Amino acid sequence: MDFLGESSDRDRFFRAWNAVEIARPVHYGLFTFGESDLPYFLVLEGSSTGEPVTITQGQVTITRPLIITPDNASPRFENFFEDADDSDLASFLLARTASFSHLRLSNRSGEKRIVSDNVEEAVARLNRQLDDEDEDRVAILTAPQSLAGMAVLKYAADRVITSAPDNIQELRDRGFLP
Repeated sequence: MDFLGESSDRDRFFRAWNAVEIARPVHYGLFTFGESDLPYFLVLEGSSTGEPVTITQGQVTITRPLIITPDNASPRFENFFEDADDSDLASFLLARTASFSHLRLSNRSGEKRIVSDNVEEAVARLNRQLDDEDEDRVAILTAPQSLAGMAVLKYAADRVITSAPDNIQELRDRGFLP
């Protein structure tokens, strides 16, 4: 399925956005200042029926600038998308929200592991593993093969949006906002 082809850029973006899922969310906020690390497992469907599922472990690092300048006023995405057009589209759309406009987001992922399970079985096995380890800071994401970067972006965006009210309150408490 070609999620990032045809149609308007906005429609393409939202079709792709809705095709990915955060199967195991985390409930920790981002730091108001400095860096926050967001570890994850990414479970990708095979490109076509019968192809194996892949699992990749990775981590997004979100850095908020301490001083906002014209050079860091728009979001920067590193290692999210293979195609520069997709990265430019995401940057353009997300730069219009206050939560994203000054962030640097960097994605590091490990090697892909091929598993014979379907997506649901792989997610269930990872959930059991994380539960056994009492790990509540690692998310599980799922997506079609072509939307790996969009899945990681959606996870990071979810954390930014959810953390924004507490971050704004901390800025107020420290006297940076009225």
